[in-house]
Order: sequence, then structure tokens, then C-alpha cells
Amino acid sequence: MANKKDVRRPANEDKNPLDQIVAYYEENRKRINSITTVVLVIVVGALAYFKLYRAPRVEKAATNIAYAQRMFAIDSLDLALNGDAQNPGFLKVKRKYGGTPAANLANYYIGTIYLRKGDFAQAIKFLKDFDGKGTKVEYMAYGALGDAYMESGKTKEGISSYEKASKSGDDAIAPIYLYRLAVAAEMNGDIDKAGKAYKQIKDNYPQSQVAQDIDRHVARTVGLVE
Repeated sequence: MANKKDVRRPANEDKNPLDQIVAYYEENRKRINSITTVVLVIVVGALAYFKLYRAPRVEKAATNIAYAQRMFAIDSLDLALNGDAQNPGFLKVKRKYGGTPAANLANYYIGTIYLRKGDFAQAIKFLKDFDGKGTKVEYMAYGALGDAYMESGKTKEGISSYEKASKSGDDAIAPIYLYRLAVAAEMNGDIDKAGKAYKQIKDNYPQSQVAQDIDRHVARTVGLVE
């Protein structure tokens, strides 16, 4: 008669799944509780940050930038930039409310103001700091950046910025920067790029103001390429 094998069952084999979970928790109670506490602290801290600190700060920044925007709209550039005794300008909004949408938008305004004042280095600095991804202002900022580069004698950088600005698809913005792209490309000796930009204006934006004399430019540049 064969000997029976002495097969020992694991200590927890007879326990149901719930009992096993309870047993695991009891064995690892300290470590589990520590991890849970850390997670709770992070979640509560994040909620507190967004609700009690960031949200009011974002709202206050949006309120404070309104005066500077009004001054910009009426061409009071110094007041828009620096504010007055009661109201902050764009520079203060950017400095005081960094990380908010208003502070980011202030970069665009500040860069545009410096461009109009002829301080092209400062214009480039602030316009490059602006993040307008997914908005129409993104393309306007690229266009302004192109202007600042061109005024600084940086033609290649200007061309690159105008190319980005011209991709807006907007009937008001795109043809303007396509035209500036074409002119800059001609200045840089790239007749092929200039011709394509002029042709794009003719084909896609024939009603735009810059398209009024576009046939002459197309005939000159595209003809040279062909």
C-alpha cells in the first residue's frame, strides 16, 4: 500500500478572500496607513491650493489687468505698461501674479508695447514668453515677434515667425503675415518662398487688402522661379 504524502496546506488556504485581505492589512497595517496618509495629504493640499489660493489669485489677476487693457486700447502705452497710483500696469500684473492666465497675457501686451516703442530686444523677450497656444492671439504674437526680429536685423528669425503667424487661417490675420513673409523672403533672396506666399494670398485671400496688387508680385516672383 502506497504511503500517503503529507501535503500541508498553506496557513491561509482555508480563509476566504475577505479574510485574506484582512489578514494582509493586519500584517502591513503600518505601511498601508502611512501611504494612505501621504496620499490624503497630497490630495487635500492640492484641493486647498486650487480652491483657497490659486482660484482667488487668478480672479484677482483678471480684475487687475482690466485697467491696463483699457489703456492699451486707447494707445496710452505708458499707463498700460506701468499703471498709475491706483491701478497696476501690465508689468506689475506679470510680476505680482506670475503663473496666472492674466500674467501670461500680459507678456503679449508688454511685448507689443515695447515693439511700438522701438525697444525690439524687450519686445522679443516678452513675446517669446507668451503662450497663446490654441488662440487667435498666438498668431498675432508670432506676427509681432516677426516684426521685432525684422526691426532687429534678424531676417531669418523674422521669416520663421511670419510663417507661424500666417497659418492662422483667419481672413484678417493670415494675409497680412503672408505678405510680410513674402517681403522678408525676397529681402533674404528666397524668391521661391516669396512666390509661394504671394500665390497663397492670391488663391486663398483674394478679397484682402494686401491682395489688391498681388498679381504683379506673383508674376514677378513665380515667373522668376519657373
